Amino acid sequence: MTVWSWWSWEPRTPVSSSSRTRSLHILPHPNFCFYFVSSDRTQLQQVKRGLSLPYGHKQRPRHRREAVRSPGGMSLDSDSSSQGGDRRSFRQITRDRLLFEMLRSTRKDSKSAWKVLIMDKFTVKIMSYSCKMADITEEGVSLVEDLYKRRQPLPSLDAIYFIQPTKENVVMFLSDMSGRSPLYKKAYVFFSSPIQKDLVAQIKRDSSILPRIGALSEMNLEYFPIDSQGFITDHERALEELFCESAEGFNKYNACLNAMATRISTVFASMREFPRVHYRIAKTIDASTMTTLRDMVPTKIAAGVWNYLSKYKTSIPEFPQTETCELLIVDRSVDQIAPIIHEWTYDAMCHDLLCMDGNKYVHEVSSKNGSASEKKEVLLEDHDPVWLELRHSHIADASERLHDKMTHFVSKNKAAQRQQARTGGELSTRDLQKMVQALPQYTDQIDKLSLHVEIAGKLNVIIREQCLRDVGQLEQDLVFGDAGTKELINFFRTQLGVSRENKLRLLMIYAAINPEKFESDKGTKMMQLAGLSADDMIAVNNMRCLCTDTKKSSGGAFTLKFDVQKKKHAHRKERTTEQSAWALSRFYPVLEELIEQLSKGELPKDEYNCMNDPSPSFHVVPTTTSTSVHTSPAHSMRSRRTGGSWARPRGSDDGYSSDSVLKHASSDFQKHGQRIFVFVIGGATRSELRAAHKLSSKLKREVILGSSSLDDPPQFITKLKMMSAEELTLDDLHI
Repeated sequence: MTVWSWWSWEPRTPVSSSSRTRSLHILPHPNFCFYFVSSDRTQLQQVKRGLSLPYGHKQRPRHRREAVRSPGGMSLDSDSSSQGGDRRSFRQITRDRLLFEMLRSTRKDSKSAWKVLIMDKFTVKIMSYSCKMADITEEGVSLVEDLYKRRQPLPSLDAIYFIQPTKENVVMFLSDMSGRSPLYKKAYVFFSSPIQKDLVAQIKRDSSILPRIGALSEMNLEYFPIDSQGFITDHERALEELFCESAEGFNKYNACLNAMATRISTVFASMREFPRVHYRIAKTIDASTMTTLRDMVPTKIAAGVWNYLSKYKTSIPEFPQTETCELLIVDRSVDQIAPIIHEWTYDAMCHDLLCMDGNKYVHEVSSKNGSASEKKEVLLEDHDPVWLELRHSHIADASERLHDKMTHFVSKNKAAQRQQARTGGELSTRDLQKMVQALPQYTDQIDKLSLHVEIAGKLNVIIREQCLRDVGQLEQDLVFGDAGTKELINFFRTQLGVSRENKLRLLMIYAAINPEKFESDKGTKMMQLAGLSADDMIAVNNMRCLCTDTKKSSGGAFTLKFDVQKKKHAHRKERTTEQSAWALSRFYPVLEELIEQLSKGELPKDEYNCMNDPSPSFHVVPTTTSTSVHTSPAHSMRSRRTGGSWARPRGSDDGYSSDSVLKHASSDFQKHGQRIFVFVIGGATRSELRAAHKLSSKLKREVILGSSSLDDPPQFITKLKMMSAEELTLDDLHI
C-alpha cells in the first residue's frame, strides 16, 4: 500500500453485525437494562452468555412481570472484593464493589433466593457503566425497578436499594417499606455517598420500618467509569455553572462544587487510596487585583475533596492513613486548545466526525432476505478487540492495519484465494471486504473487522471532502508558531470548501494564541472574513471565562486575555525527544506534560499548591532518563519540524505512537508504582484520555483521568455558546 492510498478508499458497503437480543425495557446505557423475561427461551440463553442488550422502548410494560429464573453458571469468587493495595484496573474494582460488596453481601442474612434491585435515575447510570444485566442476575437479582415508577408489591421478596442520599429518595423508600403492607419483605439500603444525620434520624423515627431493614450502608461510589482509566462525575453544565459568574448562578455554583467534590472523593473510597492533593492556585489573590469565583474553582474543589478524605480516614475500614497516590486538580483553563483542535486518532475522529450517540454507532446493513437494508446499532467499547487495538492509533495507521488484517484473512482462506485467482491482480480493501462477506462460515469472525473497515472508509471520505488535512495542518502550525495572521487570512480567502464549523475552530485557536488581536475590531473583521455568525463569535468571546488573567480592571473594560505570561504566538514547545511516526501528530495536550512533571515532583511551585505535606512514608516513584521531558515554559517558540509524513516505516519506534507505547500497555498494574489521578474541571478530551493510557506504560504508574464530562469538539463549542459573558467578583457578592 502506498503512502496516500488510504485517502482514496471508497465508502464500504455496511456488513451485518451479529444479531443482538431484543429486550422489553432498556436503561440509558446499553450495558444495562430493565429486563423482564417472558417465555422466550432464546432471550434467557443470551442473558446467560452475558450479551449486551440494545436500546428498547422506554415505556414500562403495565402487565405483570415474571421474575428471571436462575441462569445457573458459576458465580465469581468472593475473594475478588476490592481491598487496599489492589492493583486491578479502575473499572474492574468499581464493578466488583457493586457486584460483591453490595449485591452479594445481602446473601448472608437474606432468606430470599432472588431479590429486587431498586435504583434512582443517577445510580442506575452508575450501575450501567460498570455491569451488564447478566452480572447482576448472577448475583441473585431477578428484577430491576425505578424508584420513582409505580411498582407492583412483592412481599415475598427482599429488595436492594441503591440510591442517592437525598430527602426525596428517603421519602420514597419510607413510603415503600412503612405501614402494614410494605412492598417488599426486607430492604437492604445502600447510599451512593454519605447521608446526612437528619435523614438517618428520619428513618429511625418510623418504628415499623426498622425491623424490615437488613442493611443501611454508605457505598461511597458516585462516579461513572467511562474507561479502564477514566471516569466522569456527570456535570455536563460545569462550564456554565462554575465559570459563568452571575449573581443568579451563585447557588448553582456552590451546589455544583459540593456535588463534584463528593463524587471525586468517592473514587478514592472505592480504590482505598489516600492521595496527596495538588491543585492549580488562583493567581489573582493579591492586594492589587480582584478575585472572581471562577479563579477559586480548583482551590474549592481541592478543599472539598480533602474534607471528605479526612472523614474517610476514620469512617471507612482499612482506609489508608498515609498518602498512597497523587491527585492533581486543574480546570479547563490549563489548556484551551485541546478541546477544539482536531485529534487525528481513530477514537477521537469517530466521535468528532461521525454522528454517534455516546459510544453507539448506527449503520445500515442488508437484511437477511436481501430485500431492503436495516439499521443496526453497535457499541465501540472495550469488548470489541478491533476497537481496543486501533482506538489510539492515527487514522492513517488504523486504515493500513485494517487493510493488512483483511489481506491476512484472505491469505489464510483457500476459498478466498481461489476467488482472487479467478479475478486476477491485487484486490482492493473493498474487494476483500465483499469476498469475506461471501463466506458465511466466517461471519462471526470477520464481523467486527468489516465494521471498522466501513467506519474507517467513512472517516477518510469526510477528511477528504472537508479538506481536513489542510485544516489540521494550519491548526498545528498556529499552535506551534509556524503560522500566524497572514496564513490564517490567506486560508479563509482561498479555502472556500472549508465548512463554517472548521473555520470557527481555527479562529478559536487563533484567539487563544493571539488574544491581543481581539481587543479591537480586528476580531470582528476576522469573523466576517471567515463568514461566521454572531452566535459563533459568542464561543470565541466566552473563552475568556476560562482565562487566567491577573490584570483585570475594576472599570469593567473587557480585555480578552487567556494567559498574561504569553509573550509569543507559539502555544506549545517542540518535543524533540518524541518524533511521531505520522504527520499531524505534533500536538499534545498540556495535561501530558503536567502529569510527567507531577510524577517527577517538578510541578511549578508558583502555580500549584498541595493540601497536605508528604508523610515520611510517601515516596515519589523515580523515573528513568528515558521519560524526561522539556519543562521549559509551554508557550516558548518552537521551530518547524521537518520530515513528517503520513506513513513512516513500520519499524520506527518513537516511544510515543500507539505502536510503541499503547500497543504494549498492560492491564496488569501489579508491577507499577503508585497511581496518579488527574481531574479536569470543565470537561476532558479524548487526547487527554489517550495520554493517560500512554503515560501509564511510559511512567510505570497507572494514570487515571477524571473530569466533569468527556467532551468532543462540537459539544465543547456548544457549551461555550451557552455561557454568559457576565463578570462577577467576590467583592460583588459581599462575602
